[in-house]
Formats: sequence, structure tokens, C-alpha cells
Amino acid sequence: MNRNAGRDISQDTTGNADGAAGREVSRVADGAADREVSRTADRAADRDVSRIADITGRDVSRIVIENCAVATVDAHDTEHPSGHVVVAGDRIESVGAGRAPQGLAGVVRRIDGTGHLVTPGLVNTHHHFYQWLTRGLAQDSNLFDWLVALYPTWARIDEPMVHAAARGSLAMMVRGGVTTAMDHHYVFPRGSGDLLGAEIRAARELGVRFTAARGSMDLGVSDGGLPPDFAVESTEEALAATEEAIDTHHDPGFGAMLQIAVAPCSPFSVSTELLREAAALARRKGVRLHTHGSETVEEEKFCQERFGMGPTDYFASTGWLGEDVWMAHCVHMSDTDVQAFARTGTGVAHCPSSNARLAAGIARVPDLLAAGVPVGLGVDGTASNESGELHTELRNALLVNRLGVHREKALTARQALRLGTHGGARVLGRQDQIGSLEPGKLADLVLWKLDGLGHSSIADPVAALVLGAPAPVTLSLVGGVPVVESGRLLRVDEDEIAREARAEARRLARIAAGG
Repeated sequence: MNRNAGRDISQDTTGNADGAAGREVSRVADGAADREVSRTADRAADRDVSRIADITGRDVSRIVIENCAVATVDAHDTEHPSGHVVVAGDRIESVGAGRAPQGLAGVVRRIDGTGHLVTPGLVNTHHHFYQWLTRGLAQDSNLFDWLVALYPTWARIDEPMVHAAARGSLAMMVRGGVTTAMDHHYVFPRGSGDLLGAEIRAARELGVRFTAARGSMDLGVSDGGLPPDFAVESTEEALAATEEAIDTHHDPGFGAMLQIAVAPCSPFSVSTELLREAAALARRKGVRLHTHGSETVEEEKFCQERFGMGPTDYFASTGWLGEDVWMAHCVHMSDTDVQAFARTGTGVAHCPSSNARLAAGIARVPDLLAAGVPVGLGVDGTASNESGELHTELRNALLVNRLGVHREKALTARQALRLGTHGGARVLGRQDQIGSLEPGKLADLVLWKLDGLGHSSIADPVAALVLGAPAPVTLSLVGGVPVVESGRLLRVDEDEIAREARAEARRLARIAAGG
């Protein structure tokens, strides 16, 4: 094996360096051991090393990654067996075959990616961070039994618990190649503190791009819902809090690190009024809409009995189909439902591990894709997907869908990678910014190590990534800033996160048990 594989061998070549130039900067890996060696990086923030001004007047430094396989996931699925990516500031400057262009100014880091594959960063499109504290419970339940078993515990969460759970959920995803995370938080017990703010703080700590879907429920047990009454809001409270979250936190800009979506929980936990008013609010504010849809046969039965129509028709009647909407799961859909999603541009967050864990069924992903429906991947809450890692969903999306009617023709490895990158970006409405490696897009990318024991004998790097064991992350960039190197989170102490999450999980269990 080439001992330079994955190594940072950069130095500034322009003579404009500020003192950091001319010496070796932080290594990504030592080929034989993946250990950290000499660094000039400040682990907690962007490095201030030699910079130059480009022709637009922006101050930029460049990172060059070369000698690696490149899967761009662009419109043509362009790949390079040995290619390069050049990052300038927070953007991708160039992508191509062979070595990077010579004579680039302001190069502060040059990485030999031999034995690696570079892809766009993974994009998670559905999650419930708070569930990190209740993993491993209700192991043999379907969705409704699982909810009945866990809502009494979830109704006791508070701000410190949610912060610990969000850090655990995010740490697992980011360490595994996620650069854009999303969470759907809908449980707001009275007096529990700033739960949405706790998640936002956690995302900032880890340096990940984040879509916070401000969820809501206004149907408690006394109104025919599943959660305890003290864990739901009134319709007016939910709408007011959602609008406040948008006004306080949403950034509509190109490189936004934080965006807000409007996200009532599901047809069986919110009123028709809340659904309709939430859709109106989202469109008045120019933000996206998210909810659960068509997850189980029980949901289909509920909608038929309560509204006289199936979930898709019900959503259509409340304004919940459109290019600004995406729904989690969408397992039980008829041909007419699929056509309605395709016609309106409504997106889907496919969560294969959770769907299997809760015995919900196999989503019609090949049919959705063939119809032109935007589809991304989601971890879903870690009480129904204990691994909490999106990379696992690449593999499971391919394998689970091959158990369906399309069998071996269901999905390819490259389609699975597209679901986890460009597909997710499209579902979140950010396909012009992230999700593929193209000049001008944000520099959210992952360098995967594929020359180790788990992958070295698989000649096709994309197949190695999707079908093989979870690949080590040698480097992950969000907006050109490293967040993972050599498999370790740079901004936080994951051992401390694990200890805090364990303590908060035990505290939640004691409170829920009346202790």
C-alpha cells in the first residue's frame, strides 16, 4: 500500500505565505495507522493560515485533494478513477481527472488521496434526535405499539436531555460522513425549556449544516391522539412558536448553516386546522414543509375512518402537496399516490432501517424514482434505528428494495449514493448548493478510506462504499472547514458526548419511572 495514501503533503507554493507556508501542515492519515500527526489546525475552528485575495476580493485559501477516485454525483454521474477536487474558501473550485492544476495560489493543504474515494457529503432528510436517549426499547413492536410504549417517556424530556441527545445523534452522523443534518422535533412538554434551541446549539458545536424542522402536535390522549396531553400544544401555541422559530433562526442564504422548516407531526397527532394553517404559515414565510406520511397500513385505515380518504388525498386537501413539501417514509402508496407526488414535486425521505425495525414495509422507491419523485435518505429517530448512521442507509436502501417486486433491478449502488447525496439535497431544496461535486457549489465533501481491510479487494470504489462495511472517513469538510479527520470529530469530544448522553438517558428513565 502507498504510505502516502490520505496524507496531507501540502505547503504554500506562491511565496505569499504568512509563516505557515513552507512547512508540512496537518496530516489526514498515516496510511498504515490512520493516526493524527503534526497539525497547524485549530481543531475548534477554521484555520488562519496563508491566504490570498481572489479576483472578487474574497480572502481565500485552497485545499487540494488529488490521486483519489471521484464520484461527483452530478447530472451525468461523472466519475474519475483518479482525479482531484480543489476547494477555494467555502466553495468547490474545480473537479476533474488527473492531478490538480499546477501553480494554484494560496494552497494551504495538499492531500494525497491514494486509496480513497471522494464524494459529496451525505445529506440526512429525516431524524428525531431526542430519541437517542431511548434506544433499544420496545424492540418487537410495530409503529403504533412502539409509540404507545414510548410516548410516556418522551413526554418527560427537557432541555439538557435534548441537548445531550442532539449531540449524540449528530456526532454519530457527522463521524459517518453526514455534512447536512435534519431533525424533526415535535415533542414540547410544558416547562421543558428551549428544546429547539438545544438542538441548534448542538449543530453549531459540531459544525454541521442543519435543517431544524419545528414540529408540533395538538392532539393529546383526550382528543384521540397518542401522546399525553401535557406533551402537546394548542393549535395557536404551535403556530406561534413555529413562526417565532422561523423569525429567529431561519437563514435563506446560499451558504446557510441553519434553516427552519414547518413540520406538524402526522395525520394522527395533529388537527386538520393545524395542518392547513401550518402550510399557510410556511408559504407566507417562504420555508419548507415536512411531516410523516403513509408510513403504515394502520395510518391508511385511520385516515379512511377519520377523513373518508387515504393519506395522500388528505394531505392534498390540506395544502400539503408541492415542491416545498417532503414527507418521511411513504411506504404504503398506490400508483395514484405516486403520480400525485410526481405531478406536484412532493419529496420523500426514505428510511429503510426504521421501516424494517418497525415492520412498516418496503417503500416503492424504484417506482418513486421512475416517476420523477425527489427521494432522499433518512436515519429516522434512533429509537427505531439504533445505529444512528446515514451510511448504513445507503446499503440498506439497496438491499431492502431488492427484496421488493423489482428484485435485483430495484436499485444500483450509484442510485443509492445519489439518494444519500443529491437526492437529499433536492428534498431539502438545496440541490443548487450541495449534494454533488461541481464548481461553485459549497465545499461539503467526504474523503472515504477504501484501501483498508474492509474494502481493498473491491475494485469499484462506489460499490465498496455502498455495499461494503462502513468506510472510515479520512476527511469531511463542511463549507471547506474540516469537521472530521482520521475518523475523529474535530470540534467535540465524542467520549464526553457519550458519557453525557448515558447520564441523561438514565435520568430520563428514572423520571419516567416516577423516581
